[in-house]
Amino acid sequence: MSVHLAYQQYKEVQVKTANNGKLVLMLYQGIVKFLRLAKKYIEDGNIEAANENLIKAQKIINELSANLDREKGREIAGNLFRLYQFMNSQLIRANIKKEIAPIEIVEEMTIELLETWKQIVNGKQVKKVEENE
Repeated sequence: MSVHLAYQQYKEVQVKTANNGKLVLMLYQGIVKFLRLAKKYIEDGNIEAANENLIKAQKIINELSANLDREKGREIAGNLFRLYQFMNSQLIRANIKKEIAPIEIVEEMTIELLETWKQIVNGKQVKKVEENE
């Protein structure tokens, strides 16, 4: 068995056995990976590979957006939906103009989301804001 095939099988098992929180972490990590590759390919002048990686990042963002529970999540889900829309618009701009700046904006936002989810998944709950009403 080749190393590549073994790695692919390992990744499949990880995805199939991950809980929802860990799956979200993996999706955010995937976005960061594809954005970094897209930046590299733009710098190298490989427009086709940059396009492919930007589209992969957008597909993940679209999947995250489509799976938001806007009834249960209410304000947070609505904010995430708008954030994902903004991220997608930045990646479309980056892809059309082959600009790195919009990719870096989305990468920074994704890393912030990733770090927040890491805290949640690892049980270090984000401080709850108590209402004084």
